[in-house]
Order: sequence, then structure tokens, then C-alpha cells
Amino acid sequence: MAALPSSIHVHLLLPMYKDEPISFNKPKSRYRAIVNKLDLAHKVVDEIPQPKAYAWNQLIQTHLSNNHPHNALSVYHGMMLRGIRPDHHTLPRVLTASRLCSNLAFGKQVHAHAFKFGFSSDLYVITALIELYGRLHAVETAKWVLDNAPTSNSVARTILAKLYLVDNKPHLAIEIFNQMLRLKADIDPVALVTAAGTCSLLKSLQQARKVHQIARECGLEFHLLVSNSLMKMYIDCDSLEEARSLFDAMPSRDLISWTEMIQGHVKNGGYNEALKLFRLMTKARIKPDSLTVTSILPACARVPAHKQGKELHAYLFRNGIDMNPTVQNAFMDMYVKSGFIELASNVFTSMVERDIISWTIMISGYSLHGQGAQGLGLFLEMEQDSSLEIDEFTYAAVLHACVTACRVDVGMSYFDRIKAPTVTHCVLMVALLAHAGLFNDARTFIKEHQIENRVEVLRALLDGCRIHQQVTMGKRIVEQLCELEPLNAENYVLLSNWYAENAKWDMVDKLKTTIKDMGLKPKRAYSWIEFRNKVHVFGTGDVSHPRSEMIHWKLQHLMKKMEEGGGDRPSSVFSFHDVDEERECILIGHCEMLAISFGLISTRERATVRVTKNLRVCGSCHDFTKAISKIVQREIIIKDPNCFHHFKNGHCSCGDLW
Repeated sequence: MAALPSSIHVHLLLPMYKDEPISFNKPKSRYRAIVNKLDLAHKVVDEIPQPKAYAWNQLIQTHLSNNHPHNALSVYHGMMLRGIRPDHHTLPRVLTASRLCSNLAFGKQVHAHAFKFGFSSDLYVITALIELYGRLHAVETAKWVLDNAPTSNSVARTILAKLYLVDNKPHLAIEIFNQMLRLKADIDPVALVTAAGTCSLLKSLQQARKVHQIARECGLEFHLLVSNSLMKMYIDCDSLEEARSLFDAMPSRDLISWTEMIQGHVKNGGYNEALKLFRLMTKARIKPDSLTVTSILPACARVPAHKQGKELHAYLFRNGIDMNPTVQNAFMDMYVKSGFIELASNVFTSMVERDIISWTIMISGYSLHGQGAQGLGLFLEMEQDSSLEIDEFTYAAVLHACVTACRVDVGMSYFDRIKAPTVTHCVLMVALLAHAGLFNDARTFIKEHQIENRVEVLRALLDGCRIHQQVTMGKRIVEQLCELEPLNAENYVLLSNWYAENAKWDMVDKLKTTIKDMGLKPKRAYSWIEFRNKVHVFGTGDVSHPRSEMIHWKLQHLMKKMEEGGGDRPSSVFSFHDVDEERECILIGHCEMLAISFGLISTRERATVRVTKNLRVCGSCHDFTKAISKIVQREIIIKDPNCFHHFKNGHCSCGDLW
């Protein structure tokens, strides 16, 4: 049998491993086998008396496929030494290798070879040169190549547009697209996807609609890649309605389509719609990935949606979906924010790998749930891992833990470690000093860091005034807040509450008139509770609920028991909701009390009652709830904008420093 020509020998040999990257993670025997085959291929080419460019091209491509661009350049160098003339397949590959090696000098030599061998008009060479110069030199050099090329096509222009996006110049990228339209160039899916990405960066809804219209005219509106890009474009341009309209019209959708739409609804606060979409996606037998899961979890990070979060967690286990650290962190965050610190801790404990985000979420979670000491203990444990680099967010979490645990000495020590403290770190230090009643130290700290006129700092001081009943100082701070934020209704409510607490009703009425004349609308207090997949909302003095009579009867019964035990009504001064409004309403008419009572009469004995309030829990309700938890022997959890209050057996996790 006659021997095969050597070029055919190379052709048969290389495809056996050309698409398999060489990796030291593979078994050594496998790696050696691949290297041996490459050595054999080189030997075969070397033994060919007058090898064609084809054999060398195959070797160059093989090294590129195996992520060895330096070897590809060596092959080309050897090819030149042998006097082998490259063809139109050689130079684009070598230019790609030069780019991957970041070897601009070698790329320039290859550019010269393109002129020497007559390939300067080849479109593949031109596009490879555009990418080379755009990535390694400057996008303007890439534009010069395109402008001076004897010929070009839509691919070359699209590559240039992409390079402008990488260079954060979307206005120039969209100009390239408009130029393509003026030249009546072929518009392919990649060009449309690039244009859609440009509109996302520009946040231009007008341009977005224009790109969508072009896609429609080209018959590519429902090309899956294009549709997904158009959807994301509309979401980025704050037009969720148009994104949803396109999504609903799509004849077929993939995982990316569903994930984009879920992310869009979550971004716009449409949590319930996001959860509906997720259920529809799984019903359509589309398996979510880690990105989908992390996208939907913020919709579950609310007290009323905790059931969906738990169901999603179980779904992942049942379906064997990858529980990587990013997904586990997202679940921890969801459990923390929906009131299940124990479940968050379980996820944390089960993690094989923990990154700095894992530790930060857990430390912050303990603080949010009034367990600052545990947060500090966790930080000490984290410090033993030298591979973790503590960032500003972790320091903020540990300072928050110091505030919750009221550990001034520890907080000062950690603050001194921070190389460049942010305003957030400073506010937390003021909160720590104020919570401990160290107002002189707090004032000194504020002056040293020149943060006297920051409203966050004043509010942190005000919290300390409320805890330590520093009424006069508190009033001065509220007056400062009114000067700094004259259009913030909350500040006038704070001042009104001070006057109401001190029975200065003429000043309360005067402030009410001021608020009305300025057209300001103070927030009204609302509380809500989930029962049997329905959210029940209560306002102050609400009697609209179908079970209102039973709700009030239950509260009156509990109030009587509390009074028999000698309960006191604490101060509500410095509350962010209108206590004058609640003054006219007995305590059992406060919205959080109504929600708690509904929970007590609706759920089984000893079940935990979970309530959310849009404003801070008032002092009266806080103490009443402590008493209720002891009377009924139930855990009651109230989430307000500041923290979670876990009431159990007459105690609260906040240590009454809420």
C-alpha cells in the first residue's frame, strides 16, 4: 500500500486532539499522550521536504485551540525560517495568537507581512488587525485600519463597535451602527446584539426602539439571541413594559430569556411577578441555573415571601442544581432578610468553601437580628483564615455588630484598623458611642472627622438620645435636621412627637399647619402579616378587616393581663411616625398590634408570629409585645426598617436598644 502524503498524515493526526485544551488538571498519562501527539505532528511537518502552508496552518490552529498562543507564534516563526509562504488562512490565526499573547510588536510584523504577501485586502486579515490594535493599542488605531482598508464588511464594523463598548465609548459604537444603516450594510444578529448593548449603556429608549425596529425589518426580532438582547436593552433603559411585551410575544424562550425577565421584575420591585415567572419557567421544564436562582432570591428576601424561598431551596436540592458559593451566599442573604437567622446559619455551617461575602452576610445577619456578640465571635473566627482579605463591607458589618452588642472598646479597635474609613464607618462609630451614652466622645469624634452636617450622623446621635432619654439634646438635633432637610416630612414629625410627648399641643398644631402648607406628606404607619398565602395589611385604628372584632377583643384581653402584671407605657418621642395620630387611638389600635393579634388568633398554638412594619416600632408597642410574648408563650418577630425584633418569653433580641 502506498504511503499517504505527509500533509494528509498531519490532517488525520491533529483533529484527534485539536479541540482538547492541554491542562495539568487532567491525569498525567492523558496530558503526556496529548503532548506526544503534538511532538509527533511537529516531527511529521519537519520531515516534509517542501511542506505546504496547510500543514503549518493546522499546527498553528491546534496550538490556538489548546490555549497555547505562544507556541502558535513559534510555529509561524519556524515557517518563516523555512521560507514557507503563508496563505490567507495563516495570517488571521497568527494575528489572533499575537493578540492573545499581548505581543503587539509581533502583530505589527505580521501586519507588514500582510502587505508583503498581498493579503492586506483580505477581510479576515482586516478584522484580525482591527481586534489586535483595538485590544492592544487603541481603538482609534483599529478605526484607522478600517478607514484605510480597501474593503470592509459588516463583521469588521461590528468588531469596531464592540471595541468602542469595551473602551466605554457607546456613543461612538452607536454611530458605527448608524453608519452601517446608511451604507445599507448587511445587518446580522451579532450587529443587532452589539447595538442593543450600546443602547443599554446609553440608557437611550429612543435609540433602543430604533434598534428594535431595525431587527423587525430584518426579520430577526425573534432570533433568540437578538430577542434576549432586546429584552435586556429595554430593561436597562427602564422600560420593563416593552421588555415584557417582547418576552410575551417570543415564540420560543430559553433559560436566558426567563432569567432576564425575572431580573427585570426584581430590579423594578415586582417581586410577586418575578415569583410567578419563576413558577411558569419550571412548569415549562426549563431548569434554572445559579444565575436564575440568585436573581429570584431577592424576591424571597421578605418576611411575607419566606415560604417561596424555602420552596426554592428544596427545589434545588431535589433537582441537583449546583449549589456554588454564590448561590449559597444568596440563600443566606435571603434567610437573613426574611427573618430566619437559624436557617442562614445552617447554610453557612454547611458550606465547604466560604468567601469574604459569606462571612460578611453572616456577621451582618447576626447584627440585624440583635445577636451582635455572635457576629463578633464569627469575625474573630474569620480572622484566622489568612487567605481572606477584609474589605470595607466586612468592617461595616463588624462595626454594626459592635453597635448591637454595645462593645465600644472593640469597635474603636476595629475602626482604627480601617485604612480609609468611609462615611458609613463613621456613622456606625457615632451610633456605637451614642448607644453607650458617650455623647461627649461622640461629639469629639464627629468634630475630628468633620461630619457635623451629615444627616445620617445626626440620626445616629438621635437614636442615642431616645435610648438614654436625652430630651433636650434630642430636640436640638431634630431642629438641625429640619434645617438640613427642610423638605423632609419625617423631621417635622420627629419635632411634633417631641412636642406631643411634652403636651405642647399648640406647637403640635402649628407644626401640622406648617407641614400642610409646605405640601409635605408624612408617612403613615402600616403593618402586614402573611397567612395562607395572603398578605393582610393593617393601618392605625384599622377596623376594616373581616375579623376586626375578634382582633380587638384579643388585644383587650391581653392588655388587661399586662396591666394586672404592672406594665408601663413608655415614651414614643423621637419616633418617625405620627404619635399624635396614635395619641387619639388607644394602644391596641396601633397597626403592629392589630397584625400581631390577627396572627395570634389565626395560627396554631405556639407558632411563631411574623409581622413587618414600614416604620420603626413605637416604644409602647415594643413593650406591649414583650409582655404578650410572655403571656402567650410564643415567639413574635417584628421586622422594621432598622432590624428584626425577636420577642420571646418577655425579652427582645434588640436588648431594648432599638
